[in-house]
Amino acid sequence: MTAADILKDLKNRKYKPVYLLHGEEPYFIDVVSDYIEHQLLPEHEKGFNQTVLYGKDTEMMTVLNAAKRYPMMADYQVVLVKEAQDLKWGKDDDDKKSINPLQSYLESPLPSTILVFCYKYGKFDKRKKAYKAIEKTGLIFESATLYDNKIPGWIEGYVVDKKYKISSQAANMLAEYLGNDLSKIANELDKLMLNIAEGQEITLKQIQDNIGISKEYNVFELQAALARKDVVKANQIINYFEANPKSNPIVVILANLYSYFSKILQWHYLKDRSQQNVARELGVSPYFVKDYEQAARSYDYGKSMQVISLLREYDLKTKGLDSAATHGELMKELLFKILH
Repeated sequence: MTAADILKDLKNRKYKPVYLLHGEEPYFIDVVSDYIEHQLLPEHEKGFNQTVLYGKDTEMMTVLNAAKRYPMMADYQVVLVKEAQDLKWGKDDDDKKSINPLQSYLESPLPSTILVFCYKYGKFDKRKKAYKAIEKTGLIFESATLYDNKIPGWIEGYVVDKKYKISSQAANMLAEYLGNDLSKIANELDKLMLNIAEGQEITLKQIQDNIGISKEYNVFELQAALARKDVVKANQIINYFEANPKSNPIVVILANLYSYFSKILQWHYLKDRSQQNVARELGVSPYFVKDYEQAARSYDYGKSMQVISLLREYDLKTKGLDSAATHGELMKELLFKILH
């Protein structure tokens, strides 16, 4: 099930007695747990029937004792365990005669309790008996990290769910600029939508104006200048980056260029270079396929390999390996080698 599927069931009052929300991506875990914490019970029921615990500050027996209580003047009670990755789960006991309180509860949970474990920044051990018990009596949701090429599509879906629109170019720029931190992206989009009428499109200009991306001097424009081998424009952008290092950290620029030239190199391997196949294989919007075709004409297979090698070399130099140059000087050096 996806996070959206779980939310749909919760809104329809289809509850499970135990939820294990685990995985590398905290955003989806937060979305589900926030709904459970703030929307599942009416306000007047929360005082007696909602318990929020934190894994590093509690013990498993405290969790179980809370879960075993019956709701007061309500149909359900909620026990929400945040930071469950810090909770001491105990070891599996192979002695069949011994009684494991956690295992005993998970195998026969109280139907009137909604027990939720939020296990973030890693996967729960699927070999554990607790996992297998929750699998049988409750619901397990794994929140997987999205690959970078899936972020623009996620942005478009998020905006549509909020009843707004966004162009592929704007979604891609946002993804490139903000990276794969879904919570940060959602927060920036929510702030943007406060100033836009429902149903309208979030434009490139609005993103540039409100999120601090320069219209002329950003990593997209640098990539475009490199693709055209426009030396003057590329140097103007690098000079702007050097003058505004906090808004344009070199580590982000290098990561974006590495991703960009990796896709150019991948283009050279493709036998089917139709727009649809290129978009699918490179993980980009069809809108950008022509840009990669132009870049591939400017950088053949050999030059693309050389640029990727240069990017790795200069990434090490930014960390102080065999170089005492400033980040601005390193970027100018790198740019010269890419373009010549």
